[in-house]
Amino acid sequence: MNSDARRLADLASLDCLIVGAGPAGLTAAIYLARYRRRIAIADSGQSRAARIPTSHNYPGFPDGISGEKLLTRLRDQLANYGNTVTQGVVSDLERKDSGFVALIGSTRVSARTVLLATGVVDRMPPIPGLAGLPNSFIRWCPICDAYEVTDKAVALIAPAQSGVAHAMFLRTYTARLTLFVQPGEGAVSEADLHLLQERNIRVIQQPIVEAMSSAGDRVGLHLADGEVIRVSAVYPMIGCDVRAELSTPLGADCQPDGDLLVDDHQLTSVPGLYAAGDMVKALNQMSVGVAHATIAATAIHNALPDNDR
Repeated sequence: MNSDARRLADLASLDCLIVGAGPAGLTAAIYLARYRRRIAIADSGQSRAARIPTSHNYPGFPDGISGEKLLTRLRDQLANYGNTVTQGVVSDLERKDSGFVALIGSTRVSARTVLLATGVVDRMPPIPGLAGLPNSFIRWCPICDAYEVTDKAVALIAPAQSGVAHAMFLRTYTARLTLFVQPGEGAVSEADLHLLQERNIRVIQQPIVEAMSSAGDRVGLHLADGEVIRVSAVYPMIGCDVRAELSTPLGADCQPDGDLLVDDHQLTSVPGLYAAGDMVKALNQMSVGVAHATIAATAIHNALPDNDR
């Protein structure tokens, strides 16, 4: 039995099992630890936040901070209260009369409550070479980092239906913007084409056959007709998938797009099951996820039996 499994086994019955050690999960763990609750936090090692090269709009870091450094700070803060992250996938979660039973690796853990903070997975367009580009070229969130591409050449890859709104937002930061609508993602209407032209946004509706690094810190997007468009950043905004594989078998209510529905205390439709962060219907920002986690952790503490000294 490895050290993580031994620690979980020693915990026996938990007040709360937190699934996911991104900013939301770690914040919830810190709050619950300070509420003197018996907790465990399990993580598969796929935090979306870890892919952020530098965040400049997370409060308290005037020079910015990388996602990995922020996670390290949060893990260190949690360690001050005697808790560490268990590396492992929660492969099964069952509802029991007394709470939940989760399978983490080969270890079964009982918990009165569960907080899901498993986030979402961004969809990568099936363009050869795109997935292999460095994180500095691939951007997932204009709200997070479009300021850093001000006046630079930017590519937006998005379906016709949602691409227009994304393009209008990015136009706030640069006039050198190209919207790529790939085959199978719909066609831009004449009205939308006119609107985009008025904002000086170029629209390309032919395939990108390859993406590759180019000279001068650029990405070369090679089109089917032979043209190569060089940009400093690529936003592949074709959607994301909620990591809800643990919640849906329990009957948790979701939005049509898969986001979990929660009440004002981050409680799902399943008693004792809470959710926070990007997997909840809200603005996908780390600061929002941290707020969710604070609300959820406090609600969990108040819902549990008293733990007087």
